[in-house]
Amino acid sequence: MAEMAAQNRASKGTPRAHPASASGAAGIAASAKKLLTAFASLRLTVALFALSIVLVFSGTLAQVDEGIWTVLGKYFRSLVVWIPVQIYFKRSVAVPGSFPFPGGWLLGGLLLTNLLAAHFTRFRANWRRAGILIIHGGLVLMMLSEFVTGVFAVEGNMAIDQGSASNYVVNQRATELALVDASDPKMDDMVVVPDRMLKRGGRVHHDFLPVDLDVVRYMINSDVVPPARAPADAKNRATAGAGLSAVAVERPEVSGADPNQTVDTPSAYVTLKSKGSDRTFGTYLVSVLVAPQPVTVDGRAYELSLRFRRTYKPYTFHLLEFRHDRYLGTDKPKNFSSLVRLVDPSVNEDREVKIWMNHPLRHAGETFYQSSFKPGDTGTILQVVRNPGWLMPYISCVMVSGGMLFHFGMHLYDFLRRRVLR
Repeated sequence: MAEMAAQNRASKGTPRAHPASASGAAGIAASAKKLLTAFASLRLTVALFALSIVLVFSGTLAQVDEGIWTVLGKYFRSLVVWIPVQIYFKRSVAVPGSFPFPGGWLLGGLLLTNLLAAHFTRFRANWRRAGILIIHGGLVLMMLSEFVTGVFAVEGNMAIDQGSASNYVVNQRATELALVDASDPKMDDMVVVPDRMLKRGGRVHHDFLPVDLDVVRYMINSDVVPPARAPADAKNRATAGAGLSAVAVERPEVSGADPNQTVDTPSAYVTLKSKGSDRTFGTYLVSVLVAPQPVTVDGRAYELSLRFRRTYKPYTFHLLEFRHDRYLGTDKPKNFSSLVRLVDPSVNEDREVKIWMNHPLRHAGETFYQSSFKPGDTGTILQVVRNPGWLMPYISCVMVSGGMLFHFGMHLYDFLRRRVLR
């Protein structure tokens, strides 16, 4: 009995295997492999490409009714888009309803996942497949470059009159309501309200604002006309300022198919109220088509305006000379060029630079292109672009081209070698 007890104690002290835990880990690994294999499916690749073609086709049709940048954000830089059925039919026939569809970023993310999963499950890394690996690496970089551009890229214009200077960039795809205190001759004190708050409507309250704002109506695109020329259904809500002699008439958003490629000109009716009370200072018509209007709040003078969004910079551009050269005997442009003086105290820089077509200036992470000119050649318009991923598409193209040369070159070498051996 004592011997049996000793054996029992020994058996209790011996570690036991846990087959349930081992099988659980194996099951998780098998499920992960099965999921990875599903994402690596060639059928999924074909399906995603087919959906991408449908999305591009739908986004192209949508530009009949909406602007290019609106379509870009709604269809291609989104996870899901609700596509109106109307875009597939003539506009003279009203077709209601819409349906959900995967957006560009969702399809791009799935294609990227599909490509990476295929490499993990089917491709083997060896020198003979180096070309394929480089090609796919270039495709991955191209997909990532679109994401970086969509999230971080900023684009605008800097317009400068001859002999004048500018230190801000204008984004014509967004607006802001500005209240400016210009009492200091050396510096303006301003508060701006972004258009995303104006589009929501209702009360806008902030500690920096000298008044509360009630957004009565916001129009994405509009025209400002005298009351005599306004349609019968265009109600003038203004009780002060420029709105007493003008009416904002809502217009459809500028179409992406517009051959003139004009921009939207937003307008709004805004009521200024004393902070914390319902005492009003009047309802004003503000528009990018209307000059800044004087407003007096509790004895203090301000300028009220709706303008395209401005981004102020630590540097200043002085336009020394603008040239608009034409071909002899014609009005056809031959060359645009701007001689500017760049002053940037933050990096102790003061120099003259010439900017002309296909010869941009790069400064402070931004690129300045010669874009256009003011009417009558009175000034220049520079396009200002900040895109931290601007090199990625170029590197991607080099990788894809190099990978194709290596891959097909290797096959050509094998073919020629077999011919010689015969």
